[in-house]
Amino acid sequence: MADGQGSSSGVPSKRPKITKDKIVPDTGSSEPTAPFFSRKLRKAAVGTSCDIRLRVSVGGFPKATLTWYHNDEPLPPSEAQDAGGLWIRDCRVSDAGLYTCMATNELGEASCSAVLAIMDLGEDYCGNGTQENYRYDLQLFMR
Repeated sequence: MADGQGSSSGVPSKRPKITKDKIVPDTGSSEPTAPFFSRKLRKAAVGTSCDIRLRVSVGGFPKATLTWYHNDEPLPPSEAQDAGGLWIRDCRVSDAGLYTCMATNELGEASCSAVLAIMDLGEDYCGNGTQENYRYDLQLFMR
């Protein structure tokens, strides 16, 4: 095909995934690669007493170990941390600040950071604890 969008059989050609600022390597391979973030942390806002999950998605082989930091201080490993992110339960004003996720394997490391704002919006404000629910409030709060 002239446009390069597929083959004559109608099956799209295999292409790397493209993000806003880089090509993301295919994670289906067992070829050794340094860690990389296919989903980076995003700034977020949450009401006091609410739960929020700071989400990441990490690729690389062998599988990376994640270490979390709050205001440059390491967070102790806990059940709140998993391969998909960090849960912060019953948020308090002291939970506000800069969160960093460091992914490490024997081939290298990668990190991403974002700010979490805590807002006192009243006890009945909590949603389902994901960053997306607070996007509108964050836009208002961060102006």
